[in-house]
Amino acid sequence: MSDDDRLRRWRLALGAETNETLGPLSNEDLGMDRVLQALYDSDRRGGLGSSSPNVARWLGDIRTYFPSSVVRVMQGDALSRLHLTQMLLEPETLEAVDADVHLVATLLSLSRVIPAKTKDTARGVVAKVVADLERKLREPMLQAVRGSLNKATRSRRPRVSEINWDRTIRKNLGTYLPERRTLVPEHLVGHGRKRSSLRDIVLCVDQSGSMAASVVYASIFGAVLASLRAVTTRMIVFDTSVADLSEQLDDPVDLLFGTQLGGGTDIHQALTYCQRIITRPADTILVLITDLFEGGNAEEMMNRAASLVQSGVNVICLLALTDKGTPAYDPNHATHFAKLGIPTFACTPDLFPDLMAAAISRSDLNAWAARHDIVATRGT
Repeated sequence: MSDDDRLRRWRLALGAETNETLGPLSNEDLGMDRVLQALYDSDRRGGLGSSSPNVARWLGDIRTYFPSSVVRVMQGDALSRLHLTQMLLEPETLEAVDADVHLVATLLSLSRVIPAKTKDTARGVVAKVVADLERKLREPMLQAVRGSLNKATRSRRPRVSEINWDRTIRKNLGTYLPERRTLVPEHLVGHGRKRSSLRDIVLCVDQSGSMAASVVYASIFGAVLASLRAVTTRMIVFDTSVADLSEQLDDPVDLLFGTQLGGGTDIHQALTYCQRIITRPADTILVLITDLFEGGNAEEMMNRAASLVQSGVNVICLLALTDKGTPAYDPNHATHFAKLGIPTFACTPDLFPDLMAAAISRSDLNAWAARHDIVATRGT
């Protein structure tokens, strides 16, 4: 890098006050400097103004000067530094934003205050992101879970009506008796029990503000799981109240707009509701997605979690379901959950399908986490 390039970068970073020391900028760099100054110059806090044309122009400018990865960082900074909720409340502004999971979470948190003229645009933005994520996540989820379900259906002691005769004959070819022209089946292979659902899966998701991205991913995975006839899937979201959104799993966009991101947290109340709807504890996987910052009765939350485990429910606690780093969570509650035998760790969306496959096959999930370099909370 040349000395001129170094001076140019320092000038952009430090602002106009360094013109005399570091030298003036070119016309193109002055445009870049303006958009940086509007956002990061503390003397001009709110410099974008409340007018949507100004915001839309600024959004266009940052895409002109910076790559997509930087654009998204600046959009996030604009919301937090300049309090630009208005940035997302006008159709022309929404259409200019580069959409991702975090924008969807922001739109959902503002869904109660978005003007009517913007709602269709907001829904379109959410639908596009959901469709992109579902396209990416559906096949890995289906392959992992179907493979695990196929293994779960095989039985070594099937009833006559459940015998898989093709697999049974192939497995017992070594016991064929030529003189009798018959085969003696030493090992029976079954199709499994013929019932509507092999596993019941309950996704219980904290919809407080810090869990926003997890809600988006959980909704998509819930919709994919609901498309499998071999499992029964329920989707529960909660803050200080509980909402059962299971009927909306066929449309993840509708489901997401049924959430209400933000507010407090009552995990005990959510677990109480889940225990009430669980009818087959031994065949149920309950995935609790929360940072464990309980705003209700923490002791009752622990007692309810213990009761679910003792009843035979396979309880898993995910501290986050996002592609970000280590989440913030309550370490004391996490340790207590681990003492109850509840696997407790964060999980990225790309690993969630494999996690569910492991849960369906009743694998040791702490060992699964270790194999994937995930640090699970220990009950020590």
